[in-house]
Order: sequence, then C-alpha cells, then structure tokens
Amino acid sequence: MMPLPSCCRVSVSHLSDANEARRLVKAMASKLGFGMRESEEFAIVVSELASNLVKHATSGQLTLTPLEEGGRFGIKIESQDNGPGIADVERAITDGFSTTGSLGYGLGSVNRLMDEFEIQPGPDGKTGTQITCLRWRREHARKTEECPLAFGVATRAYRNTELNGDTFVVRRSNKFALVALIDGLGHGQYAKIAAQAAREYIENHYDQPLEALFRGAGRACRATRGVVMALARFDWKAETISLTFASVGNIEARVFGSPAPMNFIVQRGVVGLNAPDPVITGNIWDSDYILVLHTDGVRTKWCWNDFPELADLPASPAARRLLQALAKDNDDATVIVVRKSFTNRVIPYD
Repeated sequence: MMPLPSCCRVSVSHLSDANEARRLVKAMASKLGFGMRESEEFAIVVSELASNLVKHATSGQLTLTPLEEGGRFGIKIESQDNGPGIADVERAITDGFSTTGSLGYGLGSVNRLMDEFEIQPGPDGKTGTQITCLRWRREHARKTEECPLAFGVATRAYRNTELNGDTFVVRRSNKFALVALIDGLGHGQYAKIAAQAAREYIENHYDQPLEALFRGAGRACRATRGVVMALARFDWKAETISLTFASVGNIEARVFGSPAPMNFIVQRGVVGLNAPDPVITGNIWDSDYILVLHTDGVRTKWCWNDFPELADLPASPAARRLLQALAKDNDDATVIVVRKSFTNRVIPYD
C-alpha cells in the first residue's frame, strides 16, 4: 500500500498565501499518482478557495488531506473562515455571480473540477463558512473488456441549423457504461450553451453516483437557461447486467422486450433551475431488452412494432432510422438506442 503523505494546513490572509497552498497540493497530488493536468487543476481549486477567503472573510485556513479508500487515492480540500457566511449557497456557485465585482467563476470552477463539493455554515449557523471538496484519482491504464452492449446515437439541430441544443454522453469503463441524454431548454445558441455546460460536467464526472451527477450538473447550469436530462448506468458482472436510471424533465425513456414495465420515475423540473432531486431506480437488464431515449423533438406516438426492420438493426442504424421517421420539424431532435452488441467485440476502456 502506498504510504500517504502528511495532512497540510495553510493560513490564508493574503492572495500570496495561495502560492504555498498550490505548492503543497501539487506535491501531494504527485505523490498520490495524479498526472500533471490533475495536479494543475488541484492548484486552480486551492487558488480559487484562497481568493474566496481573502475577498469575503479577510482570512481563513486551507486544509489538504490525502485519502485512501478501497485501493483508490484522492485529496480532500477544506476551507474554513469566520467571515459573514454565504447567504445563498447555490447562487454563490453560479458562474457570473459575485459580490465583489470579480468575474464570479471561482466556486463554479471548484464544482466542475472536483468530484464532491459541499458548502456549510460555521458552527453557530450565522458566521463562518466551511467548504469541503474532494477528488479521486482515476485509472487510465489501457485494458480490454468485453462490452455486452452497443450504443447508437442520432441527432440533428432544429430545422438543420448548426446550433444543436441537444447533446449526449456515452462513456464506457471496465465494468460499466454511462449514457446521458441532455436537452437545453428551447433551441439555438442559449439552449446549446446550457446543454454543453451539463455535458462537460457529466463527461468529467461520469463515474460518480447519478444523484451526484444531477447535483453537479445543476450547479454547472445555474447561469444558463437550464436543461432536462436522463442518465442510465449499466453495470455488468459475469452474465448479469443491472440498469440504474434517473431523469428530470421530458426526456422519453422506453424499454422494449421486457415482460413487465420498468418503473422509471421522472421528476418534473429543469436541471439548473432548482429542479427536485431525481428518483433513482434500479432494474435487472436482460440481453434481449432494448432501451430507447429521445428528446421532445421526437414524436412520442409510436411503438416498436411500427418498425419491424429494427429487430435486425444494430444500435446505430436503429437510432438513425427512428430519428429519420419521427423527428419533428420545429425542434432539435436526438435518439439513443442501447441494445446487445451484435459483434461481441473486445473494446478498450478508459
């Protein structure tokens, strides 16, 4: 087992104190096996937290703690001050919000770069702020693992314009895959900005629990018009596959081939605009099942039997066929199809 470096504490009363915090966190990250990019991102986080301490509380303390859990390594960063506190925590995380005339990207950057991020008031609930964030090291060794599923995506922008307010994420790892379908409200430039903010967060945190992904994406979208989003995670061990699903807003989710309906509970709301917490559901997944996700730019009055040719089509051409037949003319449209792999080929994973 790798010996953990020592915990470090840095008192911050001037912006120059961030230099020592950056030096310490980069050295800790290197000892724990993080790469150069990750070390620089840790340095950005401590810089933003130090700046926050000086601007809003005059002074405070940063604590850097190495972590080891189940063979994985990480760093926890804590910021503590005795200042006036933060009246609206979620607003403070929003890009562009500032009470000091700055650009207001500090805490939003921390949210995007760290795996977990929490803000709590001081012990008396009135003064002081405790910020805790942590990030785990991800393994990027190239290996091979048989993936039992195939993923097909077809998408097009509103009336064939260049700005598509729909986007998606498909990430495969050693024993799981995450699928996300994201629809920015409306269409055009601002819908695309919202969708890309959520997509960037999901891409960078794809291995986190679904509830954490919704929370982080919501914070990342606070300065946008917001999105609706569905997340589906497939985990496989030996011959068993499980599906974990959550959705907020009007993303359509259908499972074909299952003898009984899967009870997906969809919460109404907009991610980024105080949406309710998603309801996470779990189901056993059979290799003959087919999951179809689509945005509201696709007509909903259809059934699998309307397209008998889909039975023999792999995931990608099936998604293209559905989009071609069902896309509306007045909105962005995206279809994702997940079904068993027809090739059973061995693929690399991240």
